[in-house]
Order: sequence, then C-alpha cells, then structure tokens
Amino acid sequence: MTKDVAQGRLSDYLMLIGAGILWSTGGVLIKWIEWHPLAIAGMRSLISAVVLLGLIRKPKFSWSISQVGGAIAFSATVMLFVTSTKLTTAANAVLLQYTAPIYTAVFAGAFLQERTQWYDWLAVVVVFGGIVLFFFDGLTFRGTWGSILAALSGVSWAWVGLFLRKQRRGSPFESVLLGHIITGIIGIPFMCKHPPTSDVWPGMVLLGVFQMGLSYYIYARAIKRVRALDAMLVLTIEPVLNPMLVFLFIGEVPGRMALIGGGVVLFMITTRSIMQLRRSGR
Repeated sequence: MTKDVAQGRLSDYLMLIGAGILWSTGGVLIKWIEWHPLAIAGMRSLISAVVLLGLIRKPKFSWSISQVGGAIAFSATVMLFVTSTKLTTAANAVLLQYTAPIYTAVFAGAFLQERTQWYDWLAVVVVFGGIVLFFFDGLTFRGTWGSILAALSGVSWAWVGLFLRKQRRGSPFESVLLGHIITGIIGIPFMCKHPPTSDVWPGMVLLGVFQMGLSYYIYARAIKRVRALDAMLVLTIEPVLNPMLVFLFIGEVPGRMALIGGGVVLFMITTRSIMQLRRSGR
C-alpha cells in the first residue's frame, strides 16, 4: 500500500468519525425543539438541501435505481429517527437505529457482492436478542411505538449505506440531496399546520447546517471508498455520544433494560468489527 493510499484511507475514516460526532448532537437538539417531528424533519432537510447545493454546486441526477433507492431510504430514515426520538428516549432511538450494521451484513452479499462471514450471522442473532430487551423496559404505548419506529429506522439506515456504496464509482451526493428534498416536501403540510415559534429557529439552524447538512456531505465523500459495513461500524460513535449529550443537557435517563440491550448491541457490533479488522490484517 502506498503512502498516498494509506493517508487517503485514514482521511476517509476520520471523515466518518467527524460525521458521527455531528450526528450525535441530533438527540439533544430534537428533544430541545418543541415542534411536530415531521415538521422538524422537513425543515431540517430543507435547510440541509440548501447547504448541500452550496457544496455540490452542480448536482447530476441520473435517476438510477441506486440513486432513487438511496434517496427514499434516506428520507425514511430521517423521518423515522426524528419521530422515534420524540416518542421514546434518545438512547432507545439511536441504539435501535444502530442495528443497521446487522441488516447491512445480511444484504451486502447479494446487493454489493461483499462477502458475509460466519461471525456476521452470529452478530445478527445476538443483536436481535439485544433488541428484544428494549421492549421489556416497561415502555408506555407511546414509547413502544417510538422503539418500533427506531428499529425500522435501522433497516432503512442500512439501505442508505448499501445504496450509497453501490454508487461508489459515481456520485452518492445526489441521493442525499434528493432524500432531503423528498423529506422537505413531505414535511411542508406539518409545518403549515403547526407554524414554528421564534425559539425553534436556533435549534433548526444547528440541525440543518451542521448536524445534517455538513455531516452528510463528508459522509457521502467517505462512503465511496469504505465498505458499507465498515462505515456503519465506525459510526457507532454516534450511539455512544448521543444519549450522553441528552443526559447532560436534557436530563433524560434511559431504562435499565434499554441500557442492557444497547450494551449488547454495541458490544456485538464492536466485536464483529475487531474480527473483521483482524481477518483483513489491518
């Protein structure tokens, strides 16, 4: 491996870490903003779309299956995550979303021709066991629906990575931009029905410009050169930081069973990552 390639690979992983740190602020900002979740998702995406247009300059829409599929998966992820964060604890929302590497492992073989190992399937079983623990936490009806939506966001988030990785020889930025536009359009009726107050805008600017706009730009750059599953594993920095920030600024404490389930999920994903790195000799 040449020095340039090694530096390029390191820079890709550093960009993924930066994206994860920016994403981790989502929980506390979404909890802070008093507005309908789909209005938050829509406005955040409209602001992020403007940011991305400024960075991309001249987007090229091919309308390929991968580009449109990535956009739809992205839009679904954004709306499911914001809604689940409002309905349940931030820890539940983000930890259940980060079951995505398991779905990535399941689908990557057929979709990307990236081989799935025996320990990937072991991780699938263990992580699903961790997911079950979330629903033994004495959740309210509202909280249970929040956890269900969070689990679904894990599936859609996995497909975001898969579709963007499928475009590694092209440009994945347009999928993210198109996903923002779709989300913004869907959110418009909710914004009109629930007009925002003045105290909403500081949080929305932070969400749109940094937590979503800049973060997805650097994520889309890095995913072109990093395996979908490896990228998902690096980004587990988000579910560690997200609940910590919510606890520090909002005072929200996740339930005991959710913490145990989240620990199982993160432990298995980290273990699988170490095994993958050892196998590849890195």
